[in-house]
Amino acid sequence: MHKNIIVDTSCLIILTKINELNLLRLLYSKVFVTNEIANEFGSELPDWVAVCPIERNNIKLLFESKIDRGEASAILLALTMPDSTIIMDDLKGRTFAKQFKLNVTGTIGVIIAAKNKNIILSIKPILDKIKETNFFISKEIEDAALMLAKEI
Repeated sequence: MHKNIIVDTSCLIILTKINELNLLRLLYSKVFVTNEIANEFGSELPDWVAVCPIERNNIKLLFESKIDRGEASAILLALTMPDSTIIMDDLKGRTFAKQFKLNVTGTIGVIIAAKNKNIILSIKPILDKIKETNFFISKEIEDAALMLAKEI
């Protein structure tokens, strides 16, 4: 596990919607977000979420021309923090991050990690809660997650 966990807005929003935000704290103790992500989230963040400002410069502007501001700021933060993993759900943002050899996972990866660390007993009830929101999980992703969690 990497020591610096950077969380993008979508993970914060979906875990908050299903009342599972505490999974991040239980897994990682402390996570990092940027000002852009904190602003996109729009609610008060728990004290175990550290907000790190990212300087507005030409690289940031270039990244923002390719992907969302929050995702761009998360990638820039990861580039300045060695041994980082970004939790990001957007495919375009994930693909962009991987071009820089950054470690990326998503909200589903967080849930699988919680199961593997015995923080939760099963991912299925959490996936079911997610599917009741506006967060789309394809049948293929759900089946792959259940297989990784050894639930099918």
